[in-house]
Amino acid sequence: MNDEFRQIVIDALRRGDDLAADWARELFPPEKREYELVYHGKEREEDILAETMAVPLQPVSTFGKNGDGWHNMLLFGDNLQAMKTLLKMKEDGRLTNADGTPGVRLIYIDPPFGTKQDFSGTQDQKAYQDKMSGARFIEFLRKRLILMRELLSDDGYIFVHMDQKKVHYAKVLLDEMLGENNFLNHIVWSYRRWPSRSKNFQSMHDDILLYARNGSNPDRCFMVEYEPPSESYLKRFGGKTQILDEETGTRKITIDEPTKGMPLRDVWDISIIAGFKGERTAYPTQKPEALLARILRTCSKEGDLVLDVFCGSGTTLAVAEKLDRRWIGVDCGKLAIYTIQKRMLNLKSEIGNKGKPIKPKPFTLYNAGLYDFPTLKQLPWVDWRFFALQLFGCKDEPHTIGGLKLDGKLKGSSVLVFNHQLRSGQRIDEDTVHDIHVAVGKKVGRKFFIIAPRGVFDFQQDYIDLEGVRYYALRIPYSIINELHQREFSALRQPNDENAVNDTVDAVGFDFIQPPKVEWTVNIKKRKGQLLDEACLKIKEFESRARLRGKDTHGGLETFSMLMLDFDYNGEVFDLDAVFYAHQLEAENWQAWFSAESVGANVMAVFIDIYGNEAREIVPREKFGLGTAKLKSVTRKAPARPKKKSRTRK
Repeated sequence: MNDEFRQIVIDALRRGDDLAADWARELFPPEKREYELVYHGKEREEDILAETMAVPLQPVSTFGKNGDGWHNMLLFGDNLQAMKTLLKMKEDGRLTNADGTPGVRLIYIDPPFGTKQDFSGTQDQKAYQDKMSGARFIEFLRKRLILMRELLSDDGYIFVHMDQKKVHYAKVLLDEMLGENNFLNHIVWSYRRWPSRSKNFQSMHDDILLYARNGSNPDRCFMVEYEPPSESYLKRFGGKTQILDEETGTRKITIDEPTKGMPLRDVWDISIIAGFKGERTAYPTQKPEALLARILRTCSKEGDLVLDVFCGSGTTLAVAEKLDRRWIGVDCGKLAIYTIQKRMLNLKSEIGNKGKPIKPKPFTLYNAGLYDFPTLKQLPWVDWRFFALQLFGCKDEPHTIGGLKLDGKLKGSSVLVFNHQLRSGQRIDEDTVHDIHVAVGKKVGRKFFIIAPRGVFDFQQDYIDLEGVRYYALRIPYSIINELHQREFSALRQPNDENAVNDTVDAVGFDFIQPPKVEWTVNIKKRKGQLLDEACLKIKEFESRARLRGKDTHGGLETFSMLMLDFDYNGEVFDLDAVFYAHQLEAENWQAWFSAESVGANVMAVFIDIYGNEAREIVPREKFGLGTAKLKSVTRKAPARPKKKSRTRK
């Protein structure tokens, strides 16, 4: 730190100004390393681990019957926050492998490559275009790798799947965090695809970096796989195995056992997924099951816990299920979540999704950052209290001050979770805060926090100051006030066209589900230029309602993300059959066309806005006019919204 910068800091402190966040590296320089990757915006590891917010996990749906033991997990939310929650589970002894070892045995990630690269998707359109690049992408990846390192068991492995443009940055990051001595392999996944018109060599490989959490651990699992023997080898040795003298390297004897072939090289020739393959889900950038099967078989065993926090189409999870591994998947895209849900419920026994159908072990879908408030409010008091403390990052530390029983601590200050169930109808107004102040006075320090449902508070401001003590109102549902955190929060934005499928990658904070308002019609008619009748769902009006950074927002069709359809909804599980992005619908005058023959007894339509909120509608077959003598359009209007008192905070 030079004298000029030191004086700037002193002057800022004398004025009472907040210190800029980007001064942290100067004020608290990181541990000196032999070498490291230096770039703008790089944060200290300690700050990332301390400031990342752990978000509660709200169960949405459970598939299969769960006992008291482990059940697999699919998390919808930002993976950084989700991993902080998983890290707390590890610390509490609730994240273990089947043998009792704490932590995750194997992590595989296939993150956005940050190269603004185009990928082919369905209907010959671009699947997505990575939006992050440069230092921002590197820090985005580094933050997540730091949490992954902490989640690994002592004998665990991490596979990082990249392309050739960013793999070298990832290698330096991993060397910093895990140590170059724990680097094991740079694997080249080689494949063939249609060549492009380029004056360069054809790029037909991806790169996968393999690190061990502790490469010197003698107990770490590594199951050697073998490549099939070549024809020349079989022709020369007749399919017999050589036994070599280790000292001279010469052949000692030959035995009549089938040869295993050569131990696997670090260049893997595995085909990409052809369009006709049974395992194809039509999800962009889907990886073949054969690739993940090789990874899981090599560096994990049955009962081990496998984690993928960019799980996309769910290949890692599907393979883990088939190979009898425990699994956790995280993704912040609704398309990914519903694709995985469908995939896991339609698995076949063999790699490549061939063979007999199999029933997956029980798994639960959780919300991790976007919550259903009405369901939360119905929780028993013990569960509500626990969720409320987690939601705002409070420590569960019951204590008493001035005869008042308190529930926890937030950054060292006391927290009261208001029991709205015990005190039904009771409000929290300014007089209530004064009564609390009389009880606790200045014994609580400078800050005191009250958590309660939003509708319980009778004052609009975020805090009330009394004799040097600031009493904060933490409202549920509510996007947490920025004064309490250094970072502003952003929403789990969903794509509105195929080019934006991977834009939902760096959301922080939490919010609450507010279903959009939709007006739609369905009928059977001929599309312009077509000869046969088709089913048509037309969106007539759309209004999203979300709360971003403490403010209510409303939007029209510009905030529409996608329409998902289950053509034959069974009344229990939404089974994704078709996706229509906003740009596709807009080009068709906001109409979704599909085969009339595909319409079952009931169609489930899920309308999703760009913030991840969804409205669900069940459309009986009769609404289309099918099975009746006269076909006519049927209009379904959303129910009128009840009038509410105007509030500036929610």
